[in-house]
Amino acid sequence: MTNWMVAGNWKMNTTSSEAIALAQSVRDATPRLSEGEIVLAPPFTVLSSVNEIVKGSHIKLAAQNIFYEDKGAYTGEISPAMLKDVGCTYVIIGHSERRKYFHETDETVNLKVKKGLGSGLKCIICVGETEEEREKGVMEFVVGIQIKKAMSGIEALDNVVIAYEPVWAIGTGKNATSAEAEEMHHFIRNVLGETYGDVVNKVRILYGGSVTPENIGELIGMKNINGALVGGASLKSETFIGIIKRMTEKR
Repeated sequence: MTNWMVAGNWKMNTTSSEAIALAQSVRDATPRLSEGEIVLAPPFTVLSSVNEIVKGSHIKLAAQNIFYEDKGAYTGEISPAMLKDVGCTYVIIGHSERRKYFHETDETVNLKVKKGLGSGLKCIICVGETEEEREKGVMEFVVGIQIKKAMSGIEALDNVVIAYEPVWAIGTGKNATSAEAEEMHHFIRNVLGETYGDVVNKVRILYGGSVTPENIGELIGMKNINGALVGGASLKSETFIGIIKRMTEKR
C-alpha cells in the first residue's frame, strides 16, 4: 500500500508560540510527497493557529478527541462542527489515555466514531491491549472486541484509519517487535474483513507506541503496517521528520 500515514499526536503539550514554531518547522522540513499523508494533532487551544500554518500544504490537521453531540450543555466538550470550523480533517478517537484517565468505553468510542464520520470528519480509531492482557494471552480477544464495538453500525471504511497502540508501549520506551506488531495488524485486518470484505485491504492500520526514526523502518517494512501514530517523537521536528523520511525511503 502506497497511501501511508504518519500522524503526530502532541497530547497535552505546546503553548501557542511553541505549537506555531513546531508546525512551521515540520512544514518547512517535510520532503515533497508523491504519496502518503502527514497529520498533526495539536491540543484544542492551538488547532486554529496550527491550521493557519499548514493550510494549503500536504499536512492535514487532526483533533485529539470529539464529543458525540452537536451542541448543548456539555461543559468542557467539543463538537464536530467546532473541529471542522478550525480546519480539522481528522479526529483521534479512543486513545488509550482517554480510556485510562477519562474512563472512555467501547460504547462511547462507537458514539464518537458515528458522530465524527456522520459529520464529515475522518476518524483515527485507537485500539490496544495492556501489558497484563498480553501476558495472559488475551490480546486478540481484547483488541477484537474493541474493533467490533468501535465499528458497530458503521457501514463503510472509506474514512476510517485504525491505530494499533499496545498500551504497554506508550511513553515507556518499549515497543512491540516488528513481528508482534505485524501479527496484530494482520489480526485486525482479518477482524474487519469479516464485516467489510476485501475492501479492508485498502484500510490503513498504523502502529503506535514509542515510535522513533530508529525503529520505524523495520516496522513499516511489514505487509500490514501502513504508518505510525507518533507521540513523544512528534514534539521535536527533527525526530518527526526523521520518521517521515524513513517512511518515504521504505515505501
